[in-house]
Amino acid sequence: MTSAPSTLTASRSPSLRNADHGRLLLQCPDQPGIVSAIGTFLSQAGANIITLDQHATAEQGGEFFQRTVFHLQGLSAARDELERAFASEVADRFDMQFALTEAATPKRVAIMVSKTDHCVLDLLWRNRRGELDMNIAMVISNHPDLAEQVRPFGVPYVHIPATRDNRAEAEQRQLELLRGNVDLVVLARYMQIITPEFLTGVGCPLINIHHSFLPAFIGAGPYAKAKERGVKLVGATAHYVTADLDEGPIIEQDVVRVDHRHDTADLMRLGADVERSVLSRAVRWHLEDRVVRHGNTTVVF
Repeated sequence: MTSAPSTLTASRSPSLRNADHGRLLLQCPDQPGIVSAIGTFLSQAGANIITLDQHATAEQGGEFFQRTVFHLQGLSAARDELERAFASEVADRFDMQFALTEAATPKRVAIMVSKTDHCVLDLLWRNRRGELDMNIAMVISNHPDLAEQVRPFGVPYVHIPATRDNRAEAEQRQLELLRGNVDLVVLARYMQIITPEFLTGVGCPLINIHHSFLPAFIGAGPYAKAKERGVKLVGATAHYVTADLDEGPIIEQDVVRVDHRHDTADLMRLGADVERSVLSRAVRWHLEDRVVRHGNTTVVF
């Protein structure tokens, strides 16, 4: 499936501004000489380092993480050979896991949603404004309700009914659309269980957003339950999806303070605001290759 055409003008396109910029994201066992080896390799390849961020989990014997942004004239033509050379000359030597990407190549993204609109519409709006540099290939929903709201953004809206009774069939249809066609799936309030089989088959990361009341207020009506308990904070969590429900590595979180003057509707409105901002930041950081997963946690540069 082809992505919808971008509505960005050439002068505002993040992809055009990032021409010939590469991103190198890596992790490996920490040891002396890593930064020097990476810098030497890029320098000998004719690249100029623009930014470099690094983190080690311990002074000795820990795990090392680094994100490097560099400029290399003609990167697009040189990228494959650069990646092969880095793997053999540096990565193998230090037992690295790494990703080398072109900043000018937006990631292909699919959004999955049920009936709640605030997160999906916010992502579409930010993408149209150029705040989120991605090609949105499709919106998949288990309900038809949001089709008319998505239509003005020029993104295909695919309705695949999904319930507990037809979950296997629905996931198979979803996988036929997603597998090999997208680099990221965003669950923008998709209110269905994601099975381990789907996670194995989709072939790319998934990012989910949910309110911060878990695990205290599970199930339906969490904001009403929170109001009854007199909560003082309303927040949201964005995380990668794993087979353990809502327990994947956290990318971003935020909260706002509330008090006795806020009714349930206020809590829901404030919660929606936080969910939008938290999800958009998490998606942007992933799109910009700023996030490294480490066990059940993340390093975010």
